[in-house]
Amino acid sequence: MEIFTDGACSGNPGPGGWAAILRYGSREKEISGGEEMTTNNRMELTAVIEAVKLLKEPCEITITSDSSYVCNAFIKGWIDSWILKGWRKADKSPVLNPELWQELLDALKAHKYEFIWVKGHDGHPENERCDALAVAEYQKYLN
Repeated sequence: MEIFTDGACSGNPGPGGWAAILRYGSREKEISGGEEMTTNNRMELTAVIEAVKLLKEPCEITITSDSSYVCNAFIKGWIDSWILKGWRKADKSPVLNPELWQELLDALKAHKYEFIWVKGHDGHPENERCDALAVAEYQKYLN
């Protein structure tokens, strides 16, 4: 299973959107949504959460995102440290969005997964599509 995600905000905080593409073989599903007042990081997390929650059985997942915030938490092991420290960072300040991080961990429990970071706005087809969907979602709140 491949999952591609992106989040976007107009202002930070401001109206936000998220989007994901789920791909299994030749089958694809696009999902997206938004919030009237949120942050970019919350939208990045929400995109992954909503995509993973759609999986009906345990899978091997590759999650591709342009969010260093999301990817590095797993690639660099930050999330394990945060949990051990009671959702605190190395400098003892609180981790932002702990409820979303926990929701993501809960959604991922049944799966084997890896995160792959890609540079945003650099021509990656699925990342560009997710960005366009996320932007369209936040634009609904600008009228």
